Parts: sequence; C-alpha cells; structure tokens
Amino acid sequence: QRATLSGDESVITPEGVWFGLDWITVDRAASGQNGALEREQQIRDLKSKIDVARQSISRKELQIDELRERVQRLESQREQEQRDVSEFHEQRADLTARLDARRSLLGQQESRRGEIETEAAENAEQITDSHRQLDAAQARRDSAEHELEALQGERRRLESQRDELGDELDVARNRAITDRGASQDLALQVESRRSTQSSMQSGLERMRNQLTNLQTRVADLEVQIADGQSPLADMQSSLAERLEKNVEIKEALTRSRGEVEEVEERLRGLDQERLSRQNEAAEIRDSLDEVRLTAREVKVRREALLEQFEATGFELAEVTNELDAEASIESWAQQLEELSGKISRLGPINLAAIDEFKEESERKEYLDAQHADLTEALATLENAIRKIDKETKSRFKETFEKVNLGFKDLFPQLFGGGQAYLELTGDDLLSAGVTVMARPPGKRNSTIHLLSGGEKALTAVALVFAIFQLNPSPFCMLDEVDAPLDDANVERYCDIVRKMSEDVQFIFITHNKITMELANQLVGVTMGEPGVSRLVSVDVDSAVQMAAV
Repeated sequence: QRATLSGDESVITPEGVWFGLDWITVDRAASGQNGALEREQQIRDLKSKIDVARQSISRKELQIDELRERVQRLESQREQEQRDVSEFHEQRADLTARLDARRSLLGQQESRRGEIETEAAENAEQITDSHRQLDAAQARRDSAEHELEALQGERRRLESQRDELGDELDVARNRAITDRGASQDLALQVESRRSTQSSMQSGLERMRNQLTNLQTRVADLEVQIADGQSPLADMQSSLAERLEKNVEIKEALTRSRGEVEEVEERLRGLDQERLSRQNEAAEIRDSLDEVRLTAREVKVRREALLEQFEATGFELAEVTNELDAEASIESWAQQLEELSGKISRLGPINLAAIDEFKEESERKEYLDAQHADLTEALATLENAIRKIDKETKSRFKETFEKVNLGFKDLFPQLFGGGQAYLELTGDDLLSAGVTVMARPPGKRNSTIHLLSGGEKALTAVALVFAIFQLNPSPFCMLDEVDAPLDDANVERYCDIVRKMSEDVQFIFITHNKITMELANQLVGVTMGEPGVSRLVSVDVDSAVQMAAV
C-alpha cells in the first residue's frame, strides 16, 4: 500500500500504525503491551514490506522509463512522419515540375522522333548509295593497287637508274677533279708562256732598239765611209752578225707566239669541256632529285592506301579483283569527298536512338497516365471551384440584399428621416467593393466624408445593426458609440438598442446619462488611487426601489 501513496498521503491501520510513503509512526503505549519478540516480528514484516515496496517502486520506475522512451520514440516517429509529409509535398511539387518538363521534353522528342525517322530513311538511302560507292571504291582500290604495282616497278627502275646515274656522277666528279687539276696545270703553263712571251717581247724590243741603234750606227759609218774607207770591212762583218742574230730572234719569237696560241686554244677547249661536264652533272643531280621526290611520293601514297585498307577491313587482293579496269583516281576521289561532306553534314549518328525511343515511349505512356489523372483531378477541382463560386455569389447576393434592406430601414429610424443604401463598385460579386451612400434629412451630399462625426457614427451603427438583424450573435459590445451624438440622436439610438435587445444582449461603455438609463445593470469603474481601478456594481431596479422609499 505504501508504494501506491503519494508524497502528501498517509494511512492509519487498525493497530494504530500511522505511515506514509517514506515514514512510519507507531503508538508507543500500545506497543508496550506487546513483547519484544512481537516487535521484532513486526520490524521484520515491515522490512519485508519495505523491500517489496522498494521493488515495486523500482518496477514502476522502470515502467516509467520505458514509457518515457516510448513517448520519445513516438515523438521522434511523429517528427519523422511530419518530415516525410513535408518531403512528400516537396516531391509532389517536384514531380509536378518534372511532369511539365517531361511534357515539354516529350513534345521535343516527338518532333525529334519524326526528324530521326526522316534521317533514318535518308541514312538508309545513303547507306545503299554508300554500298554502291563502296563497291566502286573497291574497284578503284584494285585499280590503285595495279597502279601501285606499276609505280613500284617504276620506282625500282628509277632506283636502278638513280644508282647508275650516281655511278656516272661519281665518275664525272672524279673526271671533273682530274680536269680541274689539268686545267690548273694548263693555267700555270699559260702563265709561264705568257711570262716567256713577255720576256721575249722585251728582248724583241731591245733588239728593235739595237736595230735602231745599228741603223744609226750604219748611217754614221756611211758618213765615216764617205770620209774614209778604213773601218768599212769591220763594220760590214759586225752588221752581218747582227742581222743573223736579228733573224734568229724573230724566228724564236714566232715559235713562242705559236706555242702561246696553242696553249690558249687548249685552255679554251678545257674550259668548254669543264663547263659541259658541270652542266651534265647539274642535269644528273636534278634528275636524281626528281627521282627521289617521285619515289617518296609513291611511298607516301602506298602507305596511305595500306592504312585505308586496314581501316576499312578489306583485303587488297579482293578489292583488286573487284575494281573496275576503267576506274580513275580523280573521279573516285571526287566521289569520296562528296560522300564525306554528306556524312559530316548528317552529324554524329546515335546508334542507341531506338532503345532510347523505346524507353522514352514507355516513359511517355507513364507520364500520359499521370497527365490524365492530373487532368481529371484538375477538372474536378475546377468544377468544385465553379460550384463554390456560384454558391458564394448566390449567398453573397442574398446577404447583401438583406443587409441593404435592413440598412435602408434602420437609417431613417436613427436619423428621423433621410435615406441610405449600399452599392457595389463592380459587376463581379466576389471582387467588387461596397460603397455606403448616406443622405441625412435636409442634406444632398455625394460622399460619406461630408458627414459630421455624429452622422458617421449613426451611419455605422445603422450598418452594424443591419448585419446583426441578419445574423444576430449572443453579445454585442458598443464602446462609446453615443459620444459624438446629441440628446435627440441618443434617444433614437437608445430606442433601436432597446428594440434589438430582445434578440441580442448588449454590453456598452458610455458616459451619457440617457444611455445609462437604458441599462438593466450598471457597472461603475472608479480609480481611488492612481493606477488602481475598482468596480462598483449598481442594480437599477434596486436603486429605483430605494429611491421610491
């Protein structure tokens, strides 16, 4: 029982033991009558009860802990479910956006599918043309192989010719070197002969001078002979010797001139032969360069053809057998260039387009189903919105007309005449505003802003009371509505309140004595001290009875 007690509860047993949750009181006088053994037994019983109570408390605490953990788990689960709901709403919005995007993408894919089908038909035609062109290319390749073999034979011939020309060039170079040495020797001989000729010409000039001197001497001797005949014989013998020497010198000079002319002639011949050899060597060198260039071009073309065969996967022998004998490289090269241009204009071909189209078709069916569901749900919502709008317009029109009739009826009662009505600012009942038109008696104002404060207050009271007549509520509180009114208007205001108090209970705050007289119960508020308000209740009926006594 102690385990079930709270902190402020206690129990008194028939034996006089008074105990609570964590305390116990024993009557000493009663316990003194029992023996010590009985008290020990009671102590043991109480200890066992305490142990049982403690065990019970421990179990309860464990249960409380389990309940707390369960509550925490439930709270966590609730929060997780709230997060799941939020994520569901986000996923729904995301799916809606993705649906719109998929619709747009589906339209694009439909147009793209038409383009792909058109391109596929064109590609099929082009593949057929490519097969025909490939057959023709194979024929051209065979022709190119034949031409390649011919070019290889020509290359071997040119290489042998190049070797022969190389040998001849070596011989010509050696001969040119020998001729250059001989030419140098001849040039030395010519220089030697020229120097000899020069020396001979100098000797001849000396001889001519000597001849002149001799002739002068002869003239002198003749003069001397005329003078005397004694030295004549000596002079004649000396003259004969000089004449013989002069003849020998002239002969030697003639021979030297002939040798010089012969050497010059040989030298000119050697120069012409050297120039001829140099021209031949230049021609041989040019021919050798042309042969090398042709061989290099043939090699490059052969390697390119072999690479093309390896890239296409065809065999050279098969293409050679199928190649047309009349095929030309220029025509096939032009056709190949045209095909390459068409392929490049087509752009990259998506080989997985069929699988992608199948996947997108399945996706389209799924999205179409979702679109149909959403369209149906949207139609249902639109029908519900139209129904609600229709019902709202109907009820608003009905309520507006009733409030307007009540406003027209109450306004003359409050003002003692005049007229007032409500008017919509637009044709749409759900979005149009409401204009309050009020004309007290004797005034022709066009707007409510031209009314005085009291007139505005009475107009507002008329509108509020018209709404209360349509849908009355249990209470209506009026806070100093009569403050801007004079006594006549206050009395008319009180008459309306008194009439409507049959259906509505009014609570109003006022300082006007006429309005106070209308109340069934008055509650006064006084302030005896600054900041401290105090209520004073006044029963009007009791006050009247006291006044009568």
